[in-house]
Amino acid sequence: MAADNTAAAHDAKARTAESAGSVAHGFQDADDVLPTYHIEAHTSLVERPLRSLKFGEAFGVLDSYGDIGVQPGPEGLYFQDTRYLSRLEVTVEGQRPLMLSSVMQDDNGALSVDMTTPDIRLDAHDETSIPRETIAIERTKFLFRGACYDRIGLRSYDSKHRRLRIVVTFDADFRDLFEVRGTDRQERGKRGVLVASDREVQFRYVGLDEIVRTTALHFGPKPNSIEPGKVVFDVSLPPEGRASLFIRVTFEAHRAFTKPPTDTMVGEDAAAKLTLAANAGGARREPKDLAEGTIFARAYRDSRRDLRSLTAGITTIISSNDQFNEGLCRATADLYMLASRTPEGIYPFAGIPWYSTVFGRDGIITAMMALWIDPKFARGVLRYLASTQAKAVDPAADAQPGKVLHETRRGEMAMLGEVPFRHYYGTIDGTPLFVMLAWEYYAVTGDLDTVRAIWPALELALEWMDRYGDRDGDGFVEYARDTDKGLENQGWKDSHDSIFHTDGHLAKGPIALCEVQGYVYAAKNGMAKLSALLGHDPMAERLTQEAVALRENFDAAFWNEEIGTYALALDGAKKQCAVRSSNAGHALFTGIAKPERASRVAETLLGKDGFNGWGVRTIAKGEARYNPMSYHNGSIWPHDNALIAMGLARYDRKHEAARIFQGMFDTSLYQDQKRLPELFCGFMRRKQRGPVSYPVACSPQAWAAAAPFAFLAACLGLELDHERNRVRLKNPILPAFLDGVTLYNVKLGGSRLDLRFQRYDDDVTVSVQRRHGDVQVVVTK
Repeated sequence: MAADNTAAAHDAKARTAESAGSVAHGFQDADDVLPTYHIEAHTSLVERPLRSLKFGEAFGVLDSYGDIGVQPGPEGLYFQDTRYLSRLEVTVEGQRPLMLSSVMQDDNGALSVDMTTPDIRLDAHDETSIPRETIAIERTKFLFRGACYDRIGLRSYDSKHRRLRIVVTFDADFRDLFEVRGTDRQERGKRGVLVASDREVQFRYVGLDEIVRTTALHFGPKPNSIEPGKVVFDVSLPPEGRASLFIRVTFEAHRAFTKPPTDTMVGEDAAAKLTLAANAGGARREPKDLAEGTIFARAYRDSRRDLRSLTAGITTIISSNDQFNEGLCRATADLYMLASRTPEGIYPFAGIPWYSTVFGRDGIITAMMALWIDPKFARGVLRYLASTQAKAVDPAADAQPGKVLHETRRGEMAMLGEVPFRHYYGTIDGTPLFVMLAWEYYAVTGDLDTVRAIWPALELALEWMDRYGDRDGDGFVEYARDTDKGLENQGWKDSHDSIFHTDGHLAKGPIALCEVQGYVYAAKNGMAKLSALLGHDPMAERLTQEAVALRENFDAAFWNEEIGTYALALDGAKKQCAVRSSNAGHALFTGIAKPERASRVAETLLGKDGFNGWGVRTIAKGEARYNPMSYHNGSIWPHDNALIAMGLARYDRKHEAARIFQGMFDTSLYQDQKRLPELFCGFMRRKQRGPVSYPVACSPQAWAAAAPFAFLAACLGLELDHERNRVRLKNPILPAFLDGVTLYNVKLGGSRLDLRFQRYDDDVTVSVQRRHGDVQVVVTK
């Protein structure tokens, strides 16, 4: 025991020293003031395992029992950025059941929880009336088309007849997601609750935005008693008997009308008694006489069919490592759970719980990394972002013509303008990434129809880069927010303190980020190729020349010999933020880095200050604001590492890419469900210890889910080239944890392939297991 205490003390001391850098500098950049849109944390999401469900614009955050709100936190049932259910707890004779297991099904289609009754005393003076482990409780929950379905199955293994009182308590606070995150509000709308029937309770909230939001809880069979926040079931179980209880929660949002309904809701004044308009929540209307068990079974069947149709025909992977297979299965399931259908196609929502909505940058990068698995993501992202592209100057939304959407929100605070995110364009990188994705999508699919459909948006995006993105005409794209409500930093590292100088003081804008210039370079190169395909030769030649000039100017302005890498950014005075950061790895990813610089950049990224054994830190240890527990200044992000690995592979530094891949695989072994989180802390890897979690990281997160596919493609040197009808494998390698990998149903045009990779020490052999069509497979050095 003494040895353990000594080790713990030593570990704590080391971590304190490692994270003390920013404190020692004594910065005076309002560091003691909480930044705008800060996610307030009084409890850590790491304290207890949470479970996530999602369908469309609705998602649920549940505890491992399938309950909601038993402890403080973000738990709830959410729809369009509003919490429609803030509490749901099931007790048996006044106690929580004993947990046996709690797992998400392999495809994330439902949560399955196995429990049993605890020791139950029906009278305080009696001995135990019902011994524990007498009655099994199986709970199944899923989301589908405007409703959350919940079945609680009971089975007795007792020789006696038993009666159990099961109580369900519930509430709906209709808090905006930004309130749940910690933002205070001065005013709120009116809320009421109504017992609508002997099987249904309705909550209704009339917002200040004149939207009526309704939550209805439907119970089956008929409870023994029902009141606004509680129902009671008295369940009779004969020996070996079974019983099932059902809870169906539906949620809707409607524009308010002025005609009041005839019912009266508890706590709701006359002004709030408004008739509900047409159903905007998508909840399926069920016949009133249909049993809840039948409704549950039908919805469960339909949800399985829906998920199968969404994933039909995708590329799948089986490897020699069962744990990696499990992680890939979860990553695939996460991608398709986060996928939401739009009129333009499927779009991967960013993450749960804080970012379950459209984010331009996140969707684009997710689609890039998953492109060889399923190009439907890229097509949906391109079409959606083209349809929502800014058409006018709007300072309140940080918008200018041609700029690509950063995020969109539909909660009350966004609708009222209390936060600027209803349609918000405050991102500097989304627009060049959008153009970059268009070329990559075409290169893999040859889908010229989609390119033609979004061509006006691509041209407008180019114009934005030159006219609005380059604020001072120096050839670099930079940002400065147009509204005080907007984000201070508008790259992917958008924390208020993420862009700073060597001495730690924050950079003043307009700010030109290292990685953004790379995105612009790749966008212009890609757009030049698309222009040539469509017969716009003068445009193609001009863009090619602009890309060449940008590469030269970038190297001259951003390279810093002293730190051995590209500077994080240039401030408004064109002074380098000479900080070692992961951003330089994106210069490899986009190809803007000169070949002679690649080795130095790789060495800095993978050096002892950059790579902690699990991954590459966002900011290297020793830099002024380095803090391994921060969001962007020393933490580790899987998607960031995946883009770095893709960049290393571009410059044929596969072994460094494999090293990062190995670290991320090792990280996944310590994560719940083998799921890579949004980010984790950057503390140095230590023997017999796993990585340190970040307290409010999203999990699942779309671009973290896509990262394993990017790592694998990088190490295999996988390139799908539709123009040449060729699958190229450039100097493939496999990390040490993989002896073999098989890719099934690799698609190129009308061709399909199964490819087998086998590692022999440092060599990898490639064999075609199945070929349908005339696609060529080429292995090169």
